[in-house]
Amino acid sequence: MANLRTVDPASENIAESRPQKSVQASAWSDFLSLIKIGIVNSNFITTFTGLWLALYFTNSGFLNNINIVLLTMIGSSLVIAGSCSLNNYIDRDIDHLMNRTMDRPTVSGRMNPKWALYVGLLLTLVGTILLALTTITAAVIGLIGVFSYVVLYSLWSKRTSTLNTVVGSVSGAVPPLIGWAAVDPSLSLQAWMLFFILFIWQIPHFLAIAIRRCEEYRNAGIPMLPVVHGFSVTRRQMVIWTLCLVPLPFYLYDLGFVFLTIATLLNVGWVALGFAGYKMKNEMKWATLMFIYSLNYLTIMYVSMIVVTIF
Repeated sequence: MANLRTVDPASENIAESRPQKSVQASAWSDFLSLIKIGIVNSNFITTFTGLWLALYFTNSGFLNNINIVLLTMIGSSLVIAGSCSLNNYIDRDIDHLMNRTMDRPTVSGRMNPKWALYVGLLLTLVGTILLALTTITAAVIGLIGVFSYVVLYSLWSKRTSTLNTVVGSVSGAVPPLIGWAAVDPSLSLQAWMLFFILFIWQIPHFLAIAIRRCEEYRNAGIPMLPVVHGFSVTRRQMVIWTLCLVPLPFYLYDLGFVFLTIATLLNVGWVALGFAGYKMKNEMKWATLMFIYSLNYLTIMYVSMIVVTIF
């Protein structure tokens, strides 16, 4: 007589669904990696800050303009996600040479590179259309960001010049301009200060990463400043750029004394940490401290811009 085995139908269905769910989870994880969800999320904050301050300075109500808010935030996020997807497509030939990028789906073979290209183009197109439904200026700024990141940075300067960090910082600084332009296409002085603060912030931030990942960039043939000119020159450049940040918050004096105090303390602290690098023997530790400080700097700076307009 054959050995009969009783099976709980519910248990069997669960067991059969696990591999499928695992595949779906892996596919979703790869998609988030493709669009660089961390970058999308961080730019969400800076875009919203530009949008919020534009509403504040134009005396426009938030809830009365909720359609613009949603179109701007979704549209800008899609444009940024599309740009990151295109960057992954472009860099697939060198990403395997760096530890932090070697597991990207476009490198590991888990994702067809053409699919990454199509996703990037589609997300960029849809995001641009949504931004155009707010103002044409917002859509144009979004496309400028895409062009500077995909063409000027990814295809050109990243592989050819130590100025790649400066070039790449243009695209990273446009999100608050997009947010502002969606409400006020004229782009006041305050809007440009948001751009310049974010533009300058990125340079010491990414140079700190370049020091920490110097050998990886060297192996990949990417001419980052510490790879080509060494840590001493890079440290000096980082201090200079942090000094450039000091006067910028004063152009946002309309945000009040509390904001100016917070911003000044943040700038003084970063400059002091930069100069401390001349005394610290462990350059990697110093670069790590500069990197961590930069993350907190950006979060506190942009969140405080919003908070001071509420209270």
